[in-house]
Amino acid sequence: MELKTLQLNQFKNHRKSSFTFSKQVNCFVGNNGAGKTNILDAIHYLCQTKSYFNHIDAQNIQFSADYFMLKGIFTKGETTDEIQCNVKEGEGKALKCNSKKYKRFSEHIGKFPVVIISPTDTNLILEGSEVRRKYIDSSIAQYKQSYLKTLINYNKTLKQRNSLLKQFSDRGYFDNLTLDIYDKQLIQLGVIIHKERTDFLQALTPVFAKYYTEISGRKEKVALLYKSQLNEGNIETLLQTSLLKDRASNHTGVGVHKDDVLFEMNERPIKKIGSQGQQKSFLIALKLAQFDFIKEQLGFKPILLLDDIFDKLDDNRVVQLISFVNKGFFGQVFITDTHTERSEEILTKGNIPYSIFIIENENSLDERK
Repeated sequence: MELKTLQLNQFKNHRKSSFTFSKQVNCFVGNNGAGKTNILDAIHYLCQTKSYFNHIDAQNIQFSADYFMLKGIFTKGETTDEIQCNVKEGEGKALKCNSKKYKRFSEHIGKFPVVIISPTDTNLILEGSEVRRKYIDSSIAQYKQSYLKTLINYNKTLKQRNSLLKQFSDRGYFDNLTLDIYDKQLIQLGVIIHKERTDFLQALTPVFAKYYTEISGRKEKVALLYKSQLNEGNIETLLQTSLLKDRASNHTGVGVHKDDVLFEMNERPIKKIGSQGQQKSFLIALKLAQFDFIKEQLGFKPILLLDDIFDKLDDNRVVQLISFVNKGFFGQVFITDTHTERSEEILTKGNIPYSIFIIENENSLDERK
């Protein structure tokens, strides 16, 4: 899979920018604030229907404008597709494939898979369980669209059940038959989600551990542990046991929406014992394992986005990443950096075909090959 061209209109600090990309490595270099990361985010938008950094669409419109437009041409084998994303203030978001508008954004997920490695990935370690659930779910959804539909239906049913619990409380009555309808749906959908997450993490963990060793050069034991209430009990029994608490709180207290993934090193939370370098290696290994898994499932390579990667990693980790590129592990790669000479030196030394785009401001571009 390859992204051939990209256009950005009134997207963040890009008033009007356009690019034609090389097949392997494309590097955007410029000062901080020039808009390099915004280009990666535009690619993520076209692949995943949303920003990686700010999920409020209207906030990605350029200041003083009332809309943004992104357009990219992708090739996959003999197939060429033009993807366009428009967001207009007060009117919401529209996504088109070859000028045909999607009825549901979920129909697009998985067609153009993407993996991003960014300094903001530390949120996966530092923040709460919701961030890690979303990461696992988005990974699975990129190779299995039926999972995304199941997840959407689960969240819809969960919202309806919570609304019903509040209605019971507000009106001072209880209808077990009506609640049972939602319970059965949660049970059916929750079992599917639990199995998919279990299977994914079981397959991902050994690949992740292998990459951690290669990137870090160390021998710590790292693990991804799936923490779920469904690991310990039947979801139907859990719902019955939790009913009194649910009625008191107007909230469903058990189910896969409470799941978490524990990031461990030497059987302890990496958040507590991992150095900054170990945490970086952990996250890069996780993303490479994700890339590997999606590639194996779909039979082609996702796009890889590397944000500010040379600036945030030490030389050894950079060398390891570039060696993966040189071995043909990745397909098309997009990189941001603040130093032109550094990028050229690293990529030339790796004997990797590349294009470098100098990002000076939102309307000034230079290309070197």
